[in-house]
Amino acid sequence: MLKIKIHYGDVDMNNESEIILPTTNHKPSTQKKKPFSYSVWLGGIAFTFLIALLGYFLSRAPGLDQVGQLACAILIAVVYRQFLGYPEIIRSGIAFSSKRLLRFAIILYGLKLNIGTVLSDGLGLLVRDAAVIVFAILLTIWLAKLLKADPMISLLLGVGTGICGAAAIAAIAPIVKSKDDDTAISVGIIALVGTIFAIGYTILRPLLPMSAVEYGIWSGISLHEIAHVALATAPAGQDALAIGLLAKLGRVFLLVPLCFIFMYLMKRKSAGKDQGDAKIEFPWFLIGFLALSLFGSYVLGHSIPVSEGFLNGVSTLTTWCLTAAMVGLGLNVSLRDLRTKALKPLIAMTITSILLSVLTYFII
Repeated sequence: MLKIKIHYGDVDMNNESEIILPTTNHKPSTQKKKPFSYSVWLGGIAFTFLIALLGYFLSRAPGLDQVGQLACAILIAVVYRQFLGYPEIIRSGIAFSSKRLLRFAIILYGLKLNIGTVLSDGLGLLVRDAAVIVFAILLTIWLAKLLKADPMISLLLGVGTGICGAAAIAAIAPIVKSKDDDTAISVGIIALVGTIFAIGYTILRPLLPMSAVEYGIWSGISLHEIAHVALATAPAGQDALAIGLLAKLGRVFLLVPLCFIFMYLMKRKSAGKDQGDAKIEFPWFLIGFLALSLFGSYVLGHSIPVSEGFLNGVSTLTTWCLTAAMVGLGLNVSLRDLRTKALKPLIAMTITSILLSVLTYFII
């Protein structure tokens, strides 16, 4: 027989008990891991794209056409998980989509950022963009503390509100070590709320004493995603759309330095912990994002001529990869967590978004 003494630490240093366990002669388990299967891996990736396709069709339905493919696909993934469970047999492919495909989508997203345009025409807007990012993140975190909301989801929503929605959340999530379900919940919320705000802007536009350019700037520095800015500014004309996208791209431009700031903060926070917990993986995909931004700004279309159709194709590929990745994350979300964890961060983010819209309106 084997005797094990257990000390009850801080409760009573003199208190101890014995647990008697039978000794056995069994050898350690030699169960082998299942061999990697490319067919299963490809099946998992295909499954995420299948749900992304269903999300695309759902987003064509009346009433959901403004919500977008991303939010619809996440909704389908969450519902699938609740009724049919997680498809364990193809987990390897789903995990690939939620991690590798996600980083690939963020790298491709760099082609949307024209650094030359931002630096030459948008430096004044860049200052206001920086103020918007700081305001959105800090206010959301402060409100989350007051409401006792989930801190990780609130942080991700603050980042998404301040910068560029789902793409910003996806970039920050691995740095701050967010769980997959927290990331998926945050992306779903930001897509839905951002769409509601964009529609609200289009309704308010005829009532506001603003020029098309002023309206475009206001939309660009306050709305959540590039798609939301385009949705809100397109009805106001080409001038509003162009300046709105420029203002928004300034916020996207600031994503890279913000990620490095969060890396520094995470390392400081983990300094006193074990070395294994303190290790922060360098986000190499951000280097790819920056490289493609430079390539698209100064090479593509200049030294290398490309058609508008090619750029639209890359943008479509980016959207599909990002959607498939978010499906992989959405399959980790339980409705119980959604009910208990999402409501208070949603309230904090909504308050922040309203105040952001009001304050930026008066500084245009």
